[in-house]
Amino acid sequence: MNIGAIIPAAGQGKRMKKDVNKQYLKLGDRPLLAHTLEVFANNNKIDQIVVVVKKEEMDYCQKKILNKYGFENLKLVAGGETRQQSVYAGLMAFSPAINHVIIHDGARPLISKDLLNKVIKKLSKYKALTTAIPVKDTIKIVNKESFVQKTPNRDSLRAIQTPQAFEYDLIYEAHENFDGKAKATDDASLVENMGYKVKVIRGENSNIKITTPIDLVYAQNILRKNN
Repeated sequence: MNIGAIIPAAGQGKRMKKDVNKQYLKLGDRPLLAHTLEVFANNNKIDQIVVVVKKEEMDYCQKKILNKYGFENLKLVAGGETRQQSVYAGLMAFSPAINHVIIHDGARPLISKDLLNKVIKKLSKYKALTTAIPVKDTIKIVNKESFVQKTPNRDSLRAIQTPQAFEYDLIYEAHENFDGKAKATDDASLVENMGYKVKVIRGENSNIKITTPIDLVYAQNILRKNN
């Protein structure tokens, strides 16, 4: 396998209520994005890494993240207005040698080396897979007036994470066929919409996505505990 990794980091992060986008906020002694990239850059089974950021932040990311923390061999590309457009831009940036792709949110800085290696191992068996953890809370489906319509069985529910991984041709086709009508909150859903099965493997509770200020507090505590 020749594996490429896409790290989408072009989101605006409005819920963080900060002047700087969330991927550049400090977690410990480094920005979030530097933590994320380190795990991928230090894995010798990853052949190419593409980092996708907002066009107006490319110079900043190059100087303050890639150059400063020694990620010179990574490729930086401009993202689009949506996550789907950004991932598609990442797919187009790979060399023809890449035949498998791992996609991981730049705002999930606490991915472990073990989880990434598990995804790589499973990728040799499955054409499409996603990481996830069991849902702990009871989930309610409600209508527009916020009345409960249904309570699904919690045993069959999973909270989806990244990394997600695919054969290159499959995920490329999924993005090529995306019509923009449905929401594309993750890449696995695009593959599902084409009728392909997606394998779910166990993620990690610590592999949180930094979305709100309280998430950053949780991440700081996890980082201190791990160190």
